[in-house]
Amino acid sequence: MTVSFGWGPVEARALAAATGCVVVVDVLSFTTSVGVAVEGGAAVYPYRWRDASALAYAKEQGAVLAVGRSEATETHPWSLSPAALRSAPVPAPARVTGGAPGRLVLPSPNGSSISVEAAAGRATVVAASLRNRTAVAHWLAAHGYGSADRPLAVVASGERWPDGSLRPALEDLLGAGAVLAALRDLAPHPFTPEATAAATLWAATEDPVAALHGCDSGRELYEYGYPQDVEVAAEIDASTVVPVLVDGAFQEAP
Repeated sequence: MTVSFGWGPVEARALAAATGCVVVVDVLSFTTSVGVAVEGGAAVYPYRWRDASALAYAKEQGAVLAVGRSEATETHPWSLSPAALRSAPVPAPARVTGGAPGRLVLPSPNGSSISVEAAAGRATVVAASLRNRTAVAHWLAAHGYGSADRPLAVVASGERWPDGSLRPALEDLLGAGAVLAALRDLAPHPFTPEATAAATLWAATEDPVAALHGCDSGRELYEYGYPQDVEVAAEIDASTVVPVLVDGAFQEAP
């Protein structure tokens, strides 16, 4: 089987060792935010945690560090919120020698962690969401990913329980299935049963937008006062941008 599906950072690292490409799916909200920021002209550096080391890393990269949704201000609007990133300007460089404009460090314990783990396995890393699922599938097919020579893994991020363990999340299963279903229509590569099941779920979901708004993570964002983030994430096939991790940052693929 040359197209596989898995969950979380641990499986991402295991799959990356045997694949040519890992597609990261974190619909609410890391990969949706990456897509929006890259569309706007930013290079996005994934980082596992938002702490003092993240600030030091941002300074090292000449980048702006994204803050928590509730910490965003008019003067620092960059956060994990895709809706906020859509209206924010391209981040100016931090005040370090050699800093370049348009650099954003985006911490996330889920999507960022998977990106870092996959990159450690020397795989090409792509950020996918519902917004660019068809564009990603076309890019993968054009580059031969999913073939015997270039195996492919699609990894759903999921969320975390209070003890730090993985909580599978419907929005990421749907997002992964959306990419896999689009790829299956373009290139009939052998899928693992897990990848087939994810693609089948997407095809069988009559109203994925309603599912996104009604799932646990969607309801949480509503409760926290960020329904617009769910709305942006639900813009199926609204984007043709394919963010690829190059030199530590997600950038638009040629």
